[in-house]
Amino acid sequence: MNEETIYKSEYQFESLDYEAKLVGINDQNLKLLEEKLDVILIPNGDKLTIKGDNERNVKLVGTIFHQLETLLSKKIILGKADVLSAIQMAQRGTLDYLQDLYLETLVRDYHGNSIHVKNYGQRQYVQSILHNDITFGIGPAGTGKTFLGVVMAIAALKKGAVEKIILTRPAVEAGESLGFLPGDLQEKVNPYLRPVYDVLHQILGVEHTNRLLERGVIEIAPLAYMRGRTLNSAFILLDEAQNTTNAQMKMFLTRLGFGSKMVVNGDITQIDLPNGKHSGLLQAQNLLKNVKHINFVNFGADDVVRNSVVQSIINAYEKQDR
Repeated sequence: MNEETIYKSEYQFESLDYEAKLVGINDQNLKLLEEKLDVILIPNGDKLTIKGDNERNVKLVGTIFHQLETLLSKKIILGKADVLSAIQMAQRGTLDYLQDLYLETLVRDYHGNSIHVKNYGQRQYVQSILHNDITFGIGPAGTGKTFLGVVMAIAALKKGAVEKIILTRPAVEAGESLGFLPGDLQEKVNPYLRPVYDVLHQILGVEHTNRLLERGVIEIAPLAYMRGRTLNSAFILLDEAQNTTNAQMKMFLTRLGFGSKMVVNGDITQIDLPNGKHSGLLQAQNLLKNVKHINFVNFGADDVVRNSVVQSIINAYEKQDR
């Protein structure tokens, strides 16, 4: 930094709460801004002093924080990736589009409320679904993979892009099997697919969901029921894919027909397969990473949209694994 010509500015945060969220843990976001824009940032209460020898970059810091505070006011949860994305857009002169990227309505729930992404990772996930035939969403619990996957399926159905929605998952759980649960097959499967039902009920309402299920427009079934089928004009979502075997994953992916999209979600840190069986999700990650029209989106702890303590739990387990 040239000490002879120093530009200085001051930014006033709307609240100390916003400042804490934007500064980041151990000032990680400030350090990122300093590195990328070659500035010096000095926090003091709810104010931030900005210094640098590039006048444009000094002004950009205040503009970036203003845009990010607006997102916070809309209940968007911001992490380091979001700050980096804002910096990159500011440098390209496209920061004015930041709000559109986060606040675009994906679909409205049955109360009329807008559903939109909550962070950078979710935005990448949604864009991948829109522009690829198969999207893999890989990451920890609480990142919104299942929720957004079902939301995008409903959005595609409402737009007429697909004729039906198929939601499935392997019936594998730690220490429990279908045979020990009461009822017929559908009643046995339902507990495994509870998260999917929850999203459908939240977006469509219980009555509308039941009508679509009765008409076969929405199909919820165990993974074994996919064998031998060709799925045309459908949005197919496979949840808990870390618990598929290699054979099951291959079987599922080769069901893709014309005019269809697939979303495959899983958390490779929570594999419940019996000893000796390998996860089909891990194999697919290695085999298909360079195949056209297939994309992998990796979520991290920063993308968790549940209670903030969940991020700390995930980080602690990841640290132990490393």
